[in-house]
Amino acid sequence: MRSQRRWPFTWRNRNGKRRFGTSSFGRKGGIRALFSPRQEGIHALPFLFPSLLGMAYFVLLPFGDVIRRSFTTAVTGEYVGWENYRRVFENEAFRLAVRNTVRFSAVCLPLLIVLGLLTALILSGMRRGLWLKSVFLFPMAMPAATVVVVWKLAFHREGLLNMVTGLELDYMNTDLAFWVLVFSYLWKNLGYTVILWLAGILSVPKELIEAACTDGAGKIRVFFSIQLPHLKGSLYTITVLSFLNSFKAFREAYLVAGPYPQESMYLLQHLFNNWFARLELDKMAAGAVSIGIVLLAVILLLRRLLEV
Repeated sequence: MRSQRRWPFTWRNRNGKRRFGTSSFGRKGGIRALFSPRQEGIHALPFLFPSLLGMAYFVLLPFGDVIRRSFTTAVTGEYVGWENYRRVFENEAFRLAVRNTVRFSAVCLPLLIVLGLLTALILSGMRRGLWLKSVFLFPMAMPAATVVVVWKLAFHREGLLNMVTGLELDYMNTDLAFWVLVFSYLWKNLGYTVILWLAGILSVPKELIEAACTDGAGKIRVFFSIQLPHLKGSLYTITVLSFLNSFKAFREAYLVAGPYPQESMYLLQHLFNNWFARLELDKMAAGAVSIGIVLLAVILLLRRLLEV
């Protein structure tokens, strides 16, 4: 009696046992040949082409023009070589913005990743925690104007936080402004991090977890030996998205403190905004190319370290 295929990748053998992807039909040719990596790549090209075309036209070509402009003057378009880059790297405001941005990313990324993972682990064990998952996404839906009002009400010298604690701290005009920015970043971005961690945690095969628990493994051992190795892809995605979003924590800070905020929260976005206001486009181009190279190097390094 021949084996009967019940689903495209599932069938029963002669003994009636359910098999996944291992039959005589799939050994030479058949399903394996049809869905081999090389065939999948060829069949995917027509679907990827519109997206690749849009990215090339709206991203790669404009960035190529930015690279060209980084070697010319802003007004006359005269070729000046590496002069724009020298001016950028010798600019004290640029170095301050780079230090603050690196510090901001170094503080926020570990906190966001760890807090998101811990929250996702707690929610994954709750059967009726669906409404809590939605609450975590609420900050992302709030308009920037609303966030600015909340900031001013909470962190003003005579704001709500000082009224509750009885202190008279000036949060936005001292070094505490940096930690206000960190708090706002975590508050706004924790939601999508939790959702991505949850997706990764729930995709871990339950059979492996049940087998480990049967063998006497505790929750901590199960997490480090089974769940965490399966979360490498999620960790890479979350790290890259969080790293890129750390460069976007500008809008709220700009609306609250203006183009020249307290020194500890003066980021690269403030600097580029001020250069744009002064039409220093040559310095903007050189700075953008430098930052783009650093971002690409960090993303490739993360991919190499996590082996995804």
